[in-house]
Amino acid sequence: MKVATKPYGLIEVDERQNIHFPKGLFGFEGIKDYLLLDADRQPFYWLQAREVEQLAFILINPFLFRQDYELNIDDEELKAIGITSVDKALVFSIVTMLSGSPMTANLQGPLVINRDTHIGLQAILSDSRWKTRHDVMAELAAVRQS
Repeated sequence: MKVATKPYGLIEVDERQNIHFPKGLFGFEGIKDYLLLDADRQPFYWLQAREVEQLAFILINPFLFRQDYELNIDDEELKAIGITSVDKALVFSIVTMLSGSPMTANLQGPLVINRDTHIGLQAILSDSRWKTRHDVMAELAAVRQS
């Protein structure tokens, strides 16, 4: 199927790229269907709204720069999207890039996607270590130094 995307224009996508968020994302609760796309630059991905061409989020795997990252998510929330073991989950953080500011990732509101069913949720973590704006480059540099 062909879909209009913010980063790439009109592209052909595979059905396996479809991701459904039954509750939507925070601030975008009415938009439930997205596509997971590889970005031109790794380790990033795009989460593109299927019905809204101009709505796309940059994603990163938070474990790449925070190996101590912990997801304390209620088991019932995970069961609601069919996740019963960690190996069934893809985990992403939404990245923010603003001119003149460091690139940051939201570790307080991770996206968790079931690898098999392609159903996802956005969780809110109550652990005070995880904020909405973690400086990705500073934390990657810290990982490389350790």
